[in-house]
Amino acid sequence: MPNMIADRNARALAALRISVGLLFLIFAEYKVFGSQFTLGGGFQFWISRFLTDGGTYPFMVPILQKFVLPHATPLAFLVAYGELAIGLALLTGILVRPTSICGAIYMLTLLFSANYPGFHAVFWQFFGASLEHLVLALCFVVFILGDSTQALSLRPYLQRRRSTPKAPASSPRT
Repeated sequence: MPNMIADRNARALAALRISVGLLFLIFAEYKVFGSQFTLGGGFQFWISRFLTDGGTYPFMVPILQKFVLPHATPLAFLVAYGELAIGLALLTGILVRPTSICGAIYMLTLLFSANYPGFHAVFWQFFGASLEHLVLALCFVVFILGDSTQALSLRPYLQRRRSTPKAPASSPRT
């Protein structure tokens, strides 16, 4: 009975991992296969909107103004291909922990760039304002702490394939 529960939990965690991976592939698709986000000003639009809408935490304002906007094009490509890499890693179950560390950092960066509820907000409003990024950040924390690759992952397949001894090559007869 405990094995059945462990298997069910492993499948549920894997389903969450795959679902988050699919979301990131959807996020990455238009950024990687189109040019509006990377070369057409889409990235700059969103950073400027974060700054003008007042949703940026005060400590992030100079970072966005003095570092991110002046380097917008290379950072836009980093975001686009980073989302693609996160999506592929989570979908396949390969390098999930390192990818999840990057994903958590990315989500926290977005949270601090876009989800500031204001100086006079009560404590719970900081969490309410950040749900769109906080939930995904928490998923990444779960992927870091747990083992979401026990089920529905290519990792065990690749490990078995790597550890399987190869038959010696036959030498030609002389």
